[in-house]
Parts: sequence; C-alpha cells; structure tokens
Amino acid sequence: MNFKFIPAKGFVQVWRRHFMVWKKSAVTSLMGTLGEPFLYLLGMGYGLGRFVGELDGVTYLVYLTAGILAASSMNTATFEALYGGFTRMTRQNTFQAMLATPLRVIDIVAGEVAWGATKSLISGVAIFLVGNLLGSIPSDTAFLVLPVVFLSGMVFTSMALVVVAIAPNYDFFLYYFTLVTTPMFLFCGVFYPVDSLPETVQMVVNMLPLAHVVALIRPLAIGLSVDDPVFHITSLLIYAVGTFFIAVQLLKKRLIV
Repeated sequence: MNFKFIPAKGFVQVWRRHFMVWKKSAVTSLMGTLGEPFLYLLGMGYGLGRFVGELDGVTYLVYLTAGILAASSMNTATFEALYGGFTRMTRQNTFQAMLATPLRVIDIVAGEVAWGATKSLISGVAIFLVGNLLGSIPSDTAFLVLPVVFLSGMVFTSMALVVVAIAPNYDFFLYYFTLVTTPMFLFCGVFYPVDSLPETVQMVVNMLPLAHVVALIRPLAIGLSVDDPVFHITSLLIYAVGTFFIAVQLLKKRLIV
C-alpha cells in the first residue's frame, strides 16, 4: 500500500508541541478567544435582541449564540493557522526543523490541522459554558455541537494553511479576511436567516463552509432536527480534505527546495 498520501502517527507530536507551547499562555489565550464572542452575545443578544424579538421560534439571544459558536470555530482556527502557522514557518523556522526529523510535510500539515481544530474546540467549549450560564443554549442535545465545532476547525485550518503557503508576509492575510472570512461571517446565517437574502445570494452563500457549519450547529443548539445532515457533513469533509491536500502540495514547493 502507498502511504505517501496518508499522514504518519508522528503528526501527533506536532500537535503535542503546539499544545505544550499554548499551555504557557493558556489563560491569556482563553480570555482573548472568549472576549469578542462574549461581547457579541451581551451587546447584540441582549441589546439588539430587545428590538428583534424572536427568530425561528427562539429569542434572538438563543439564535445568536448558536451563530457565534459557529463563527468562533472559524475565526479561532483561521487566526491560529494564519498567524501561528506563518510565524512557525517563516520566523521560528519550526517547520524546517521538523523536516530535519522523519516527519514529512503532510505530517506537519496534519498536526497543524489537528491543533487548529483543537483550538476551535477549546473556544467552542468556553462559549458553550457561557451560553449555558446565560440560558442561551437550552437544548439537552446541545453538546452534539462540539464535534461539529471540531470539524469546522479542521476545515478552516486547512483553508488558512493554503493561504499561509502562498503568503509573502503578514499583510497578505488581509486579502483573505476581506474576501473570504468576513463575507462568510456577515452572510452565512450567524446573525440572521440565510433565506432572508436575495435568491441569487442565497445560492452562493449556501455553498460556503460556514453556512454548512451554522446549518448543523443551530438546530442542535436549540433542540431541533437538522435538515439533511449528511449533505452538510459531506460538504465540510470535501472542503477539509480538498484544501488539506492543496496546502500540502503548496507547502512542499515552499519548504523543500
């Protein structure tokens, strides 16, 4: 069997290395990760929620919490992969040091994806607990959102690593934020139903990964059945696997001269 396209178990050591580094500043990291979503929940959930009323049969705070949970999984993984991954590659030469061991590029990328997904999960658990304290995650099945958060982290880490592989500097990331993550944050159902948009826009939005994440997380968080879960999960897996291998090929060209 050809194992060239399968990460070796050494990718776990990449994940472990990142975890050990993160532990040194875990409290600060958690405060930063949780701060912005918490402000959104308070400012928009309570403030704007007074004027919005209910959406899909739940209060706006409940509706928004599910959306923020989905968006946070994207933002956390994206920032970790872009800034953390790019720094490890260009400033710290961590990737080059790893390649001096038996690790391959595919193992390094797999470790990065696993760590980005873990960071999304850590953020998701924090928001989940805050949502429970605020009473904005009422469903007994809401814990099922956490595997979706992890999958979302894999998707957005893989996507961001493609950008890392071609970025000449940190400023290049602004293109990705402006053209990719910010439009998804605004249009993919975090703050309002996608079906309130014009039909043409809906068609585009429904193909984006964050729209699939929201479509899975929101029903689970508020105790409703998910419409076509297989389609949404399959779509996310296609994004994750496709961009994973693109990132591997691009990083090979950049790291191996």
